[in-house]
Amino acid sequence: MTKPIVFFDIDGTILNHDKVIPESTKKAISELQNKDIHVAIATGRAPFMFKELRDELNINTFVSLNGQYAEFEGETIHTHALHPEQLHQFAQRAKELDVPLVYLNNETMKASIETHPHIKEAMTSIRMHHPEVQLDFYHNRDIYQVLLFCEEHEESKLTDGFNDFNFIRWHEYSSDVLPIGGSKANGIQQMVNHLGFDMNNVIAFGDGLNDLEMIEKVGTGIAMGNAVQPLKKLANHITTNVDEDGILNGLKWAGLLK
Repeated sequence: MTKPIVFFDIDGTILNHDKVIPESTKKAISELQNKDIHVAIATGRAPFMFKELRDELNINTFVSLNGQYAEFEGETIHTHALHPEQLHQFAQRAKELDVPLVYLNNETMKASIETHPHIKEAMTSIRMHHPEVQLDFYHNRDIYQVLLFCEEHEESKLTDGFNDFNFIRWHEYSSDVLPIGGSKANGIQQMVNHLGFDMNNVIAFGDGLNDLEMIEKVGTGIAMGNAVQPLKKLANHITTNVDEDGILNGLKWAGLLK
């Protein structure tokens, strides 16, 4: 039997709601690695946002920025940037409507405004600071994801007409802006192709709306007990909450750990 590759989301999956890794999760991931089972991360975060976590768990393979940037053991194997002209038009509309944005690549992030309460609230929820301002950051460089900061009822006035982008809400005050077709599922597919694996041998754990395509596409999709309801409906299995040994119990259910 071919050994699987297991992908873990970060927030609400590896990290609990206090942004701490439960001890049972650390031990479970270490046991997988001792069995020579591939362990990887699939997250909406950019690589620079979870370097310490990768070091702590000894994980060097990841799909980040909701699938737009992927590395295998330190080698970049997939990138998918937002269309430059569409991004410029989107930035102009956001400026006209006085709506803040944050631009991300694999190395850093920059904001379109000096300070804003929506940015502060959303970034604080993932233990990140308000980024520095650089208005032209998206000029002449690949941008893999943009964070749009507004309430849900305000979003359509920003997003209407931008058919080359996907918009996925992750916070009361923020949505991810991704290239059309961009998702964790697509990033995982690129990783699987690179490794010569089959999607049937992929197991993935997640909890949020940005995990929907991933959980549906992989061979075995496991939703955390604290996952959103739409994800639970798609999952092959619903494990316990992140703080109730969710990853450990999910791996036991999948037959990877005893």
